[in-house]
Amino acid sequence: MIYNKVLRSIQFLLLITISFASFSCKHKKADLAGDAPVKVNDFIAAFPPITLPYTVADTNLNAVEDTITIGHKVISQFIPDSVLDELIETKSKYIIHPVGRIEQEKEIYLLFNVIQKGQVQEVVLVFNKENKFLAAKTLLSNDHDEDGYIHSLSINREPTFTVSKERINKETKQVQFTRVGWVYNTAGVFMVVVNDTNEDPKKVGVVLNPIDTLPRKNTLSGDYATDKLNFISIRDGKDANTYMFFIHFEKKDGTCVGELKGQMKMTNEATGIYSQAGDPCIIDFNFEGNEVTLKEKGSCGNRRGMDCYFDDTFVKRKEAKKGKKK
Repeated sequence: MIYNKVLRSIQFLLLITISFASFSCKHKKADLAGDAPVKVNDFIAAFPPITLPYTVADTNLNAVEDTITIGHKVISQFIPDSVLDELIETKSKYIIHPVGRIEQEKEIYLLFNVIQKGQVQEVVLVFNKENKFLAAKTLLSNDHDEDGYIHSLSINREPTFTVSKERINKETKQVQFTRVGWVYNTAGVFMVVVNDTNEDPKKVGVVLNPIDTLPRKNTLSGDYATDKLNFISIRDGKDANTYMFFIHFEKKDGTCVGELKGQMKMTNEATGIYSQAGDPCIIDFNFEGNEVTLKEKGSCGNRRGMDCYFDDTFVKRKEAKKGKKK
């Protein structure tokens, strides 16, 4: 009897040991630094989730990376050689460390750091939900030869990848900046949606209106503004219920800029809406007297700064009379 109990105990312990060993083998982390093939799920899982918004400066790029190393044999399994050669000087020795993962409804964004020749650059990869590679872009580098600027990357919830450089002008003591925001679009490429600077004196205080020359014969067409840097231009569309518009605003002493060009569809005589398939940005328009009020309903962060919105009221300006021909 005692012998049978001991035997059953040994069998039970053996079963537990085998089960644990089997579980450990199945859940063993893939070797991303080696030459062996790696499953794409294991590759993506090596990137920890990122909480947005995310910000990093060129001076602390190393601080945000993981200790895991990704080898050339592994990264080249998932990125075409032509793309990899554009991102990295593959003929020279380099090290890759994952930074993090951003999961959206349709895409997965993977950020990693490349360390090469003593320099660090942060790169983003885009995959679809079937884990197929779509695009890649270099975002930030610490190779600036002490140009006097603070270089940084910020990512909002859309996500927009905004690369900035700032410095204090020694003469004016004012902050000089240049900001370029990128988004991945449905065409499969990264496009610029924000391009803002106060460093070119010729561009400061001047906004190019891309629809200024379009017809303005319909009832609501015209220019509505509070000043030359905060306005909406509305022009005739394809029919009486459709208008083209261009919005530009600069808030918080010019540090938060928004800009959007699109088509507004009237829902009745006094209200209209901007809404496009695949675009999370939705704006309501309400016309009353000689004023138009904008209300941001969707997520328009790709077209504006993170701390300002398309919530404004503009007054219609009288159209300048054209001089009579003699």
